[in-house]
Amino acid sequence: MEEIKVTIIDRKGESHEIEVPLGIDLNMMEVAKASELPVEGTCGGMALCASCHCYVESNHDIYNRSEDEEDMLDQAFFVEDNSRLGCQIKIKEEINGLTVRLAPVDTE
Repeated sequence: MEEIKVTIIDRKGESHEIEVPLGIDLNMMEVAKASELPVEGTCGGMALCASCHCYVESNHDIYNRSEDEEDMLDQAFFVEDNSRLGCQIKIKEEINGLTVRLAPVDTE
């Protein structure tokens, strides 16, 4: 497999199916930004902000959060059980078909 497909649902509810190449060390935050979706990624993917907060909507088992990610989510708005930071979801073959929804921002 040279690429996978992921779906990102934006804050308006529109679904974006995206083909993502494997083997270039991307994460979901970078995929969203490259697809011109409204994700800031203020910290550059270091789990130091929550501007790439999203919800895992598919049945992928990717809930092993690092301590840094847990700490950041503790400070984020609108956190749910399926919350993740997009920057911490690495693009790999196992997440083929993943669907995430962008979390609302506190100013909306």
